[in-house]
Amino acid sequence: MRSDVVMERFFTALISGDRPAARQLVSQVFESGYDGRQVLNRLCWPTLEHIQKLYRADQLSEICHHYATRVLRTVVDQVQLRLEPKERHSKRILVVSGPEEAEELGAQIVSDLLEAEGYEVRFAGGGVANDEIVNQIGELNVDVLVVFGAAPSTVPFTRLLIDRLHTIGVCPKLQVAVGGGVFNRAEGLAEEIGADLWAASPAELVQAISEKPRQRMKPEQRTVGRKSRSKRDAA
Repeated sequence: MRSDVVMERFFTALISGDRPAARQLVSQVFESGYDGRQVLNRLCWPTLEHIQKLYRADQLSEICHHYATRVLRTVVDQVQLRLEPKERHSKRILVVSGPEEAEELGAQIVSDLLEAEGYEVRFAGGGVANDEIVNQIGELNVDVLVVFGAAPSTVPFTRLLIDRLHTIGVCPKLQVAVGGGVFNRAEGLAEEIGADLWAASPAELVQAISEKPRQRMKPEQRTVGRKSRSKRDAA
């Protein structure tokens, strides 16, 4: 099956709210030999990005956007059941996102892929207060915090969250990874807020977490919290 033709048919089914057509097309893709990871990485994620690009440019109506994101979520749920899990290990990951449907959907794809890689994953989505996230990180002894698909309005809260984690020292070995959403559109934003890892897509983020477990942003590289630290040092 030609990928461009499949993606066009999939996109059309999503924006028209045609749930049976979307499910049937995904079933056909599986029958043609693709596995769950390929469907998420090469069909679901690129289509979600395309939908979001059109929507931000006012080239997609509100109802079509709602159709697309809601139907795509049911498809992602369907695909998750077809992911073949690898051997499990003990690393714990907490995944959060921006509050919008599309941001949460991108984070859900990341969560599904990470779980299939053998990680122990908690997916909280969007709209969770920083205090609760910090508490969960401490209670679960989380190894990696993933902020995927943040909306512009949530960046200040993410910035404050990372600064607080460094300030209070909860889980000193914690790694913070970000990607998707506004991080893909604002170059240098991930480094600015003090993230240890960043990637444009779910597949790239999963790869970065697997291949760079020891990568951390050096304190002198962080711009977030630098002013408050300087004041404390001066005192």
